[in-house]
Amino acid sequence: MITLYVVGTPNGQKPTIALNELKAHYGLEFEIYPISFAKNEQKEEWFLKINPNGRIPAIIDHNRNDFAVFESAAILLYLTEHYDPDHIIFPTDSNERSEVIQWLMWQMGGLGPMQGQAGHFNGLKDQIPYAINRYNEETRRLYSVLERHLSEGREWLAAGRYTIADINSFGWAAAHELSTAGKVTMDEFPNVKAWLVRVAERKAVRETFEFFGNKLIENDFHRPAPVAPAAPAEAKWIKTTTTKTVTTTDKDGKKSVVESVSTTYKAV
Repeated sequence: MITLYVVGTPNGQKPTIALNELKAHYGLEFEIYPISFAKNEQKEEWFLKINPNGRIPAIIDHNRNDFAVFESAAILLYLTEHYDPDHIIFPTDSNERSEVIQWLMWQMGGLGPMQGQAGHFNGLKDQIPYAINRYNEETRRLYSVLERHLSEGREWLAAGRYTIADINSFGWAAAHELSTAGKVTMDEFPNVKAWLVRVAERKAVRETFEFFGNKLIENDFHRPAPVAPAAPAEAKWIKTTTTKTVTTTDKDGKKSVVESVSTTYKAV
């Protein structure tokens, strides 16, 4: 059993997604302890013994003498080392592993901190234009890096398949508009948007967002059924009626005639 201490933030979503993936594949059991930010629970002495930095997420692995791990990417690496023998979310090839780790570090050192600062300054009552512009633009630059990477025929961030690199960045990328107050949108980054949709189709990802009551996937990253484009309100309609006659002959040589009528409408 593993206990995950978490809140449904982008960092908290990472190990939750990974644990859901491992549970689906291996039956790995885990439980979630929701940390209360309102009570400042992450700063209480009992939690600081698990994570001296006083931040979520953190885990205790009861299968391994109650070993504690903190920092989201460190938890992902720990889980794959001890609980992913089939390497479903972390490859075996050394070069591919390096690619995954590089993108883990890119998120931990870039996308997370910069977009997090954008969210902080965009949310202040007393706006600071310089800070807002600085962090929104750096967030935009980081998405341009991701866009270029994905535009080179890649569907996933590393190793040519879904890995913890994708898990690590998804939650932050999903919250791009919230963090930047709508100033950075995926209209600028179509390949990133397509990647978001691919990741959101994972059952473990959807289960995680549903558990935390997060509606981002439901509202933004689902694939709606194709809908025929509506005609403009001022459109005129042309009605076309087609009559089709079919003559058939049964085994006794008796002929019968069947007439069908179909009607279509076309906007012009």
